[in-house]
Amino acid sequence: MSDPKMTNPDNDRPAGEAPASESSPRRPAARRRRVMAAAVVALVLVAAGAGFWVWHEQPGFCNAICHNPMDPYLPTYEAEPGQPSVDKWGNEVQDAAGMMAAAHRAQNDDTCLSCHVPTLGEQVSEGLAWVAGNYYDPLDERSVTDLTAARGVAGDEFCLNEACHDLTRPELVELTADRAFNPHVSQHDEYACSDCHKAHRASVMICAQCHTEAEVPAGWIQTVDDAQLMKPISVPDAA
Repeated sequence: MSDPKMTNPDNDRPAGEAPASESSPRRPAARRRRVMAAAVVALVLVAAGAGFWVWHEQPGFCNAICHNPMDPYLPTYEAEPGQPSVDKWGNEVQDAAGMMAAAHRAQNDDTCLSCHVPTLGEQVSEGLAWVAGNYYDPLDERSVTDLTAARGVAGDEFCLNEACHDLTRPELVELTADRAFNPHVSQHDEYACSDCHKAHRASVMICAQCHTEAEVPAGWIQTVDDAQLMKPISVPDAA
């Protein structure tokens, strides 16, 4: 007869002893370690993804990822209203308040994505163009037509909405009624906001070309032929 205390050479346990079952204390401990390791990895991935998304919301992301073509735009965003600056072309702007990118950042802490809502198709095509080097430098400005299409809105809704300027056209006219010349009254054709308000270059007080009594805000210019706008603009109603 075999000795019950004889050890099994295969598993080094007493002969006759059953293998460790799922109820063995060793198995739950190993399972807990695997679960904890998976949870840690998941938390790290979530934290990394959240951090990337926060960075994605910042203007520096556009400048870092799309290095060359976005370089001229970041200074127009970071410029301080009340101080001289340059536009996206490198032309002098007497007061950065005339560029809506700088003005909105200073007043509302807006970021690029406050106005620019890129579609997935745009991001993919622009990313491929950047990798291939097939792009304009500096990158073409987005027209307000492009921006409104990306947001799924039309016309004045891009600016006149609850999240931005919660006004109607008549209310906007009333808001500037105390000026010697009210720029929001349609003297001739009705202009779009972007005809005067520019984001990455000096805004244009087009009324002042004919109406000398029209007030020209600080940093604005009177005509697109002004010396401050020496280089061509690719899109007439570019923001």
